[in-house]
Amino acid sequence: MNIAYFSPQYRCKVHRKLKLFAAASLMMAMQSAMAAAPATSAVDTTGLAVTDNSVKVGILHSSTGTMAISETGSIQAEKLAIDQINAQGGVLGRKIDYVQEDGASDWPTFAEKARKLLVSDKVAAIFGGWTSASRKAMLPVLEQYNGMLYYPTFYEGLEQSPNVIYTGQEATQQIISGIDWVVKNKHAKSFYLIGSDYIWPRTANKIARHHIEKLGLQVVGEDYYPLGNTQFNSVINKIKLKKPDVIYAIVVGGSNVSFYKQLKAAGIDMTKEKPLVLTISVTEDEIRGIGGENIVGAYASMKYFQSMNNPANQAFVAAFKKRWGNDMVIGDVTQAAYLGPWLWKAAVEKAGSFDIDKVRAASPGIELKDAPEGYVRIHENHHLWSKTVIGRARSDGQYDVIYQTPELIEPNPFPKD
Repeated sequence: MNIAYFSPQYRCKVHRKLKLFAAASLMMAMQSAMAAAPATSAVDTTGLAVTDNSVKVGILHSSTGTMAISETGSIQAEKLAIDQINAQGGVLGRKIDYVQEDGASDWPTFAEKARKLLVSDKVAAIFGGWTSASRKAMLPVLEQYNGMLYYPTFYEGLEQSPNVIYTGQEATQQIISGIDWVVKNKHAKSFYLIGSDYIWPRTANKIARHHIEKLGLQVVGEDYYPLGNTQFNSVINKIKLKKPDVIYAIVVGGSNVSFYKQLKAAGIDMTKEKPLVLTISVTEDEIRGIGGENIVGAYASMKYFQSMNNPANQAFVAAFKKRWGNDMVIGDVTQAAYLGPWLWKAAVEKAGSFDIDKVRAASPGIELKDAPEGYVRIHENHHLWSKTVIGRARSDGQYDVIYQTPELIEPNPFPKD
């Protein structure tokens, strides 16, 4: 029946009835799922915050401080995933409730809040962290109280914890692969390394330097600046004097705004690639603060860009913008954060339990066939198989995808290279 032939009043009544029917059907489906849910005593034997109807998790990122520019997207992505999972009936027939805490860009605060989530709130999982310093601060707490963290950021590797699922890239998938690309495709021979002054940039650049020198190439300079630093003119002058082929940048958080604006003001035109800028720390989230006009032409080595053209990503981007606003952007870490709740759900359902030890045992081999970045799978070392993707920054704040590895790269957090 085509209701277009009927009066507007009649059509309105039909639409209202259809909406009520759809809502009733969804409610019935969710009630059916709840009714079929296994007993709480069977799925929680360790005193986690699990009831017959709900399970509690933690979200722990910096919503204030210099890292908020990078971590806000992760918070939004995790909440979106939780909303979508709940709309599908939850996990083992239980709705996910979350407790959100603010790490405040301060590493001891991350440890304190992780302890609170595990001991007081008794969460079944924590989705959180950005910097390696925040992860390192949480790690002893997670291992002491046997919590499970889903950590979304690309990082330096050299770590493998039974209490962490690493949903971002490690060094072989981002640093080494990205350097290989710029050497092969841009014939780079000299590099200037610059980063923020904490664990990840220093360790990442140590790995980068080793690989560059192994290739018989040259590092002509290396400098670090505190988180939140806004003065880069002196190092930019040094870069101009050294004339490297590549500025290899691992500046993080709000400092990126000053760094890239000052690069442009100093006359470094990234579109001319003299020198070429290759970053492993600037996603679309940071470009919102930097301004696309200040970074256009720079390259980034990631595993995800918002502009990736596949149906799963298009659906993810549409859902993210519907939930958080059409002007929002999605960067690499935001997408990796979105994977966390889905990977946890899959592991819980495979285990048939929320118990941390059982979820841990069930995690290797868990796969998402339709992740926004493409297919991913959890390795036995708790990292994800994924591809390296190279993007070039556009003036509108997005990246053009110009290269990706043809095959998934096996994660190796302890590379011999």
